[in-house]
Amino acid sequence: MKHVYKKGNSQKTLITLHGTGGNEHDLIPIAEMIDPSANVLGIRGNVLENGMPRFFRRLSEGVFDEEDLVIRTKELYQFIKQASVDYQFKLENSVVIGYSNGANIAASILYHYNDSFQRAILFHAMVPLKNVELPNLKNHHVFMGAGENDPMIPKKETEILLADLKQANATIETFWTTSGHQLIREEVDAAQKWYEQF
Repeated sequence: MKHVYKKGNSQKTLITLHGTGGNEHDLIPIAEMIDPSANVLGIRGNVLENGMPRFFRRLSEGVFDEEDLVIRTKELYQFIKQASVDYQFKLENSVVIGYSNGANIAASILYHYNDSFQRAILFHAMVPLKNVELPNLKNHHVFMGAGENDPMIPKKETEILLADLKQANATIETFWTTSGHQLIREEVDAAQKWYEQF
């Protein structure tokens, strides 16, 4: 997968996953705001939708191609595991930062694997798959930032994701804004404060 890796000055690694139409560089400034000393692995999605990179296909806005999502989730998970070997960082010291489409596939990794990253920052995510039995996420901590007036992600979809992760024993912190789908500074600041706990 196309990616960029920036070596930092700490044992922490931030893995960034962009939204639709983004690329591997998009969230690096966000990662640097959260922890300027960390390593950063920025990854570009392998799927194109009208020329715009994504991490998995969708049938229409808000309707995921679930078969493709499962395949792409495994692909991304295996890439991250291999990258941790190639760049010599530990998954247990990594935090994934996803926005929109990137947050959705990060959530899908949590839905499928409990030995992935134990910390996740999900900006404007929705439930990736329904009627799926999640692994035990007892040692996982997730920050969720969302907009109450997000036109692309209904509040109830984020709430389903929140309920699923809680039922799987993950520890969740949520930060709701009155804004829409855009990522705003207040969310990043709240995520940074959450991150500092660890």
